Amino acid sequence: MNQNLTKRIVVTGVIAAIYTVLTLILAPISFGPVQFRLSEIMVLLAFVDPLYIIGLTLGCLMSNMLGGFGIMDIVFGSLATFMSCVAMYWTRNTIKNIKASLLVASIWPTVFNGVIIGWMLHVTINVPMFITMIQVALGEFVVVTVIGVPLGRLFAKKYGKYFQRIGLA
Repeated sequence: MNQNLTKRIVVTGVIAAIYTVLTLILAPISFGPVQFRLSEIMVLLAFVDPLYIIGLTLGCLMSNMLGGFGIMDIVFGSLATFMSCVAMYWTRNTIKNIKASLLVASIWPTVFNGVIIGWMLHVTINVPMFITMIQVALGEFVVVTVIGVPLGRLFAKKYGKYFQRIGLA
């Protein structure tokens, strides 16, 4: 029992740290109305195992604490990531065709981040809300769906034994 709990805590911390470091190293493209937060590719891990949801949410929270747009970004940015991850895992369990469900699941971050972060940026830095929602959604779509899904499938082929239990390999 203790080994399992320790492993879960370590995995959560490592995921949070990787997400945070990637976001902050690439800060010029990770924040703002036009953003390509490459660390968001990692949200696809929530599709594989719900364990990753906490680490991804904590990573987003730490990133937004250190480089975001204040308390609004800390609260609403982290909420958008959490909601995206939960919806992705829910989609995996709802749609029977695993490859189709991955594609559908990859759209959730586009929707949640586009709406929530677009609104938050409108409130915090007074940019046009609708245009900002489109810009954030487009960046999220490119990162998670266009880049992340093929990359995830490539990893599933290369490291198939880790993905066999969910049918991606």
